[in-house]
Order: sequence, then structure tokens, then C-alpha cells
Amino acid sequence: MPTSLPWFEMPSPFESDVGKVLLLEPPWASRELLQVQLLDESYPKPFVIDNGAERHLFFNLRLTQSVMRLREPNELAARYTQAMMSFLLFSPRPKRIVLIGLGGGSLLKFCFHRLPAAALTAVEIDPHIIALREAFLMPPDGPRLQILNGDGAEYLEEPGHGMDILLVDAFDEAGFAPSLANRAFFEAARARLSGNGVLVLNLAGDPANYAGLLSEAMLVFDDQVIVFAVPEDGNHILLAFSERDFEPRWRWLHNHARELRARYALDFPDFVRRIERSSKLGLAYRLRSRQAW
Repeated sequence: MPTSLPWFEMPSPFESDVGKVLLLEPPWASRELLQVQLLDESYPKPFVIDNGAERHLFFNLRLTQSVMRLREPNELAARYTQAMMSFLLFSPRPKRIVLIGLGGGSLLKFCFHRLPAAALTAVEIDPHIIALREAFLMPPDGPRLQILNGDGAEYLEEPGHGMDILLVDAFDEAGFAPSLANRAFFEAARARLSGNGVLVLNLAGDPANYAGLLSEAMLVFDDQVIVFAVPEDGNHILLAFSERDFEPRWRWLHNHARELRARYALDFPDFVRRIERSSKLGLAYRLRSRQAW
């Protein structure tokens, strides 16, 4: 293996995921031991599978953390990440975006390249995820971009960290980051958001598992919360608005969505239809009550 690479490459040991595996290991690491650890899920670090067309980030094969198309490394391959960009419907020209949870950097790269007026800070608790940033072709730190190793909840508690948009996609092998699933996190988020700021939070798994989280968000944001489904990925996206008298102008938003689709090549008209339907049906309240929808 070339010593210039920051990772160890080996053939994928998984029958269902062919290609090569990229691991944060030295050149002299035992391929046989690593293969065993990957197969029995005892390998303690995140890893990447490259199949020649895409790179996928994993903690284990049961849940894909991120995906990047090698021919379009700065585009959003996963539908739920595209849906998270729906904040542009409500805040089309953000100046400061904070991301909690880096993953493969899909949202970071899209915002960096497509929103050149925005400054970006990403906070990632796992240093091994940050160590894989080169595998996912993330831009280096600079005047507009910072990637920090730290706890997102603690970052929000620090003074001086104002923002227009807060994107939260923070999962580990056990699920949603526990330090973010509480009232203190939402209170800190609202305090840091600008007057018309938007919190965007990815929710995955059984809705019953995050009913309590949704209750806290609705309490802190005075019920200015909309949750809509992304059935293609089995996710839900939570939008919370810091504006106290937030009232969507649906007709204008549908027109604006067409403009955004032309600019960013994302299906904003579909997103706004889902958001409006969810808002008018009160699906956030139903999810909070653990009802199926």
C-alpha cells in the first residue's frame, strides 16, 4: 500500500458490499485481523467502502452514515440530505451556517460550493470521522470554513456563536447523539439562532424513539415546528423556526421552490408540498403522541 495515503486499503470482506475498504490504520496493520473485526462488528472506528462509483461511510453495515458519488463529490446523493436543504425555502441567503455532525461532509460540501456567501462551521465529536475528511474530498479549513472536533451541545453553550441555520445530523453506532436529545440543547440552539433562523434536524429510525425529543423542541420553539417524512430513506426532517410569529406564505413558497429547483437542481417543489401537508395535518403533534403516520 502506498505510504502517502492516510488510510489502509484492502478488498472488502463483505459479500453484499464489494470494492475496497478504507481504514484508519497504519501500513503494517494485519489485514487478516481487520477482516475478522469488520465481519464480527468489533472494529472500533468508522470505515469507508469504495465500490468505484460511490464511497459509503459506516460504523457497521446495518446503517450507512453517508454516501458520496465519485463523479459528483459535491452533490447530495441521499434524499434526506437534499430534504435538509429545504431551509433555503425560508432563509435563501444565510450568512452563517453551523453543522453538528460531519459524517462524509455531504451537507458541508454542498453548502460550501453552492452558498459562497455563507461562512460554515462543522462540529464533530469523533476525531476518526474528521480524519476521513480527505476520503470524502472535503475542502480544507479557511476563511469560510472550520471543522472542529468537539461536542455540538457544548459548542452551542459557548458565547458568541450566532448563526442563521443550524443543521443537525448527529448519529453514531448507537443512534442519535444523546447530548442533543434534551431541552438544554434546544434552548441553546434557539438562543444562538438569529431572529428568523432555522434549526434543521435529521431523525431516523422508529418515530416512537424520538417522540420525547420532538416534545422538547416544540416546547422550546413555541410550537413553531414542522416535521415531514422522507420515505425514500425512512427519515423525518424537523424544521424549527426561531421567529416567534412564524407563518408560512404557502403560495409564495411554492413559487419560490421552482426558482430554487432551477438554481440548485434539487426538488424543492416536492419538499414544500410535503412541508405544507405536514404542517396543515399537524403531523408533528401526532408524532409527538407516538401515533403512526
